Amino acid sequence: MISLLIPLALAGGGLAAGVMLSTVIGIEPYTKAMPYDGYVRTISFLWPRYDPLMPIVNAIAFLANGGLAFLVPSTGARALYTAAAVLLALVMGISVVKNVPINKYVTSLDPGDQPADWAARDPRVQWRTWNLIRTVLVLAALTASGAGAATLM
Repeated sequence: MISLLIPLALAGGGLAAGVMLSTVIGIEPYTKAMPYDGYVRTISFLWPRYDPLMPIVNAIAFLANGGLAFLVPSTGARALYTAAAVLLALVMGISVVKNVPINKYVTSLDPGDQPADWAARDPRVQWRTWNLIRTVLVLAALTASGAGAATLM
């Protein structure tokens, strides 16, 4: 079982970290530079593609790391896998409580009818902040998971 969970933890964590890092270095700066209509259209296009993929990827990484936290014989590796699972749980919690509601809000907007108070309601800074936090957490989780695997070699 351990030999199955280690690759799942690393692949899931690596995929999650890569996707989230790509939003930090590419997608978010691009959408931040867009006018209202382009931003709403882009999020409406992207969000159904990232969701449901990212919840599944994060859940796989979380469950694999959580399983390893109970199954590996090494105390050090258990601590690292536990840390990775906790960090991934935080990522998923932030996603559900912060980023998903923002995405739902943006996708509910009409790209051809910018709200008069858009400057005050524009959620891009909030979304960026929470996404950056999630990205740091998922990178830390991947590091902990990789270190856990390294201690077992």
